[in-house]
Amino acid sequence: MAKKLYVGNLSYDTTEAQIRELFVQAGELTEVSVIMDRDTGRSKGFAFVQMQDDSAAQEAIRRFNGHMMNDRTLTVNEARPREERSSSSGGGFGRNKRF
Repeated sequence: MAKKLYVGNLSYDTTEAQIRELFVQAGELTEVSVIMDRDTGRSKGFAFVQMQDDSAAQEAIRRFNGHMMNDRTLTVNEARPREERSSSSGGGFGRNKRF
């Protein structure tokens, strides 16, 4: 079963092709997505890599967590599900209000 990995601390100049070239050394991968800022169109400095199976994912973590790429030390681990974000601004009733 495919396993998604988080790849953090990327240089803003790192491309999907560079990530693919690195991670294919650990096994077959199915997808690489560099996360881009929708306002600026610039990389946010992290990506997701989907490995073909669990053994390839574990090998990628073992090999590339702490690996130097473009003068940056990579953080590689299993991706966690995205947390739900509330649409409110977080200000509760009565907060910063005088009565």
